[in-house]
Amino acid sequence: MSKIFYAKLALINIKKNGKTYFPYMVAAISTIMMFYTMHFISINDGLNNMSGGDSLKIILGLGNYVIGLFSIIFLFYTNSFLIKRRKNEIGLYNILGMEKRHIARVMIWETFFVGISTIVIGLLSGILISKLMFLVLLKILTFEVPLGFFISKESIAITVILFGAIFILTLLNNLGQIHLSKPVELLRGGQVGEKEPKTKWIMTIIGVISLSAGYYIALTTESPLAAIYLFFVAVILVIIGTYSLFTAASIALLKILRKNKKFYYKTNNFINVSGMIYRMKQNAVGLSNICILSTCVLVMLSTTVSLYIGMEDVLRNRYPRDIAVRVDNVSDEMEEKLDNIIIKEAEKHNISIKDIIKYRSIEVPMFQKNNSFSLANRDIGNYSDISLLNIMPLESYNSQENKSINLEDNEVLLYAFRGEIKEDTVNILGNEFKVKEQLKDFNSEGILSAIAAKSYYIVVKDVETIEKLLFNVDIYGEKFENLSYFYAFNTEGDAENQINLINVLSNMISEASLSGYAEGLEESRGAFFSLYGGLFFLGLFLGFLFIMATVLIMYYKQVSEGYDDKQRFEIMQKVGLSKEEVKKSIKSQVLMVFFLPLLMAIIHIAFAFKVITKLLSVLNLTNVTLFALCTVGTILVFAVFYGIVYSLTARVYYKLVS
Repeated sequence: MSKIFYAKLALINIKKNGKTYFPYMVAAISTIMMFYTMHFISINDGLNNMSGGDSLKIILGLGNYVIGLFSIIFLFYTNSFLIKRRKNEIGLYNILGMEKRHIARVMIWETFFVGISTIVIGLLSGILISKLMFLVLLKILTFEVPLGFFISKESIAITVILFGAIFILTLLNNLGQIHLSKPVELLRGGQVGEKEPKTKWIMTIIGVISLSAGYYIALTTESPLAAIYLFFVAVILVIIGTYSLFTAASIALLKILRKNKKFYYKTNNFINVSGMIYRMKQNAVGLSNICILSTCVLVMLSTTVSLYIGMEDVLRNRYPRDIAVRVDNVSDEMEEKLDNIIIKEAEKHNISIKDIIKYRSIEVPMFQKNNSFSLANRDIGNYSDISLLNIMPLESYNSQENKSINLEDNEVLLYAFRGEIKEDTVNILGNEFKVKEQLKDFNSEGILSAIAAKSYYIVVKDVETIEKLLFNVDIYGEKFENLSYFYAFNTEGDAENQINLINVLSNMISEASLSGYAEGLEESRGAFFSLYGGLFFLGLFLGFLFIMATVLIMYYKQVSEGYDDKQRFEIMQKVGLSKEEVKKSIKSQVLMVFFLPLLMAIIHIAFAFKVITKLLSVLNLTNVTLFALCTVGTILVFAVFYGIVYSLTARVYYKLVS
């Protein structure tokens, strides 16, 4: 046979199998387009001209890896549906006399045509929308960069290499399946359903334990620092639990329903339950994937949308005052000089100072166990044991808060931030203090909100108490000498003058060889928008990618099951089942299976809500109401979209079986 024959046959096969090939090609084109676009944006030199551009590049670079890994898994997964539907046709070729090496040539040509066409169309689409997506990103970041249209050769090369390798690997996988299968197996391959699975009680128990453990971690984690590490553990446990429960527990439930004669021996219930048991293993994997992808979409969109909408809340949480200055190891004489410098420089920049917060304290990292704090060398064991103590003299506190509280030598005032002490005493480096009062609020300079560790302000009687407490103690590698200096205030003046003032103060601190900083809301606004705007953009981007994957998995699931059920429903119609009863049964079955993943995803979100709020607090978003509203809104919008997809795919399924 000539090479042209194999190429023509490959093109005919692609056209003839359009119902399975074209969605696969759409999936490939979409992922290629999105990968090129994300890579193009992540290496764009225009990001270097904006505040926080380096952080944004890191975020978008992470998006490249996520999309690349997802593309490998997703295209292999959708290819499995494709090859299953093709086995019958390939088996027929084999029986009619075509050898497997000839079939392999046809499949090579098919992969070549699909690969070349999808890569070319995907790259062209990516090139066309990459500039638009970059402008959308800049719009989200409220940043303008005048850039002309250009094509990234580096992005094209990496995209071609990645997806070329994916198509080659899927081809090798398909050829391996064909080579190892007998002609009769291939001929019946598309019709072979799952054997009735046994009830796997061990897997069911594993699923219940994994899901319960994941939920328990999500509900009981209090420390934001611990939440960062434990959240991923909880995610893995929930994924294991989801797969196990869909695979094993669903079968156990269906068999229990089958034993209930009153329920089982009704037309719709009989068809639905028997059909689902027959191929539940195949269903379970698809349903689990839909559930997990739906959960990913809901989490990403709700968190990134709430972060972006709540940007002003985030900035104000991080910066309670417009401008803050901190200098370490400041003597009494230097304190007065710093006060004068700040006031004079503010006047020079036409800035009026108000709402001043000023105090002296010393920050000490310690290990916490209940109400005891120590610097003992030991295995940390858990990062949630780390706490930051800011110890300040009573004089500084009274001056700041305009109070006249008195303390004895062994008494302290305590303010807990992201931490908790239930006892009425605290032990600091072996010194026992009585907690005279736990303060409900404290006007700090704002840096604590950027720290995930538990933090405490401890007010002691005087500086002498602090000196005795920290005598000969290493603090960040140095011995204690003087308290640190904090000066924060709100302003009346435009943003540009505030930024200029911060730059002047920062330069003065640096030139004086002092350890410290000057920072402010307006000066950091660009960096915050770069970080959270980048997360928002990435969330939207990946959200769309996962939604596309969910839709295609649903589609392939319905098509695959439609072909499997066609003969079964034909037999039922021959024995007396009407078309109306068939349609009613299909609707009931699809509803039962289709919306189970969405319901499970909503349950996952409900249990994860608390731990996600802890993670958001690390990113300075403490507005739980805003996050709750964004979560509910995201679920409602996604549920509507999910319902539309159900309606469309149910029609495809009905056409196939009828």
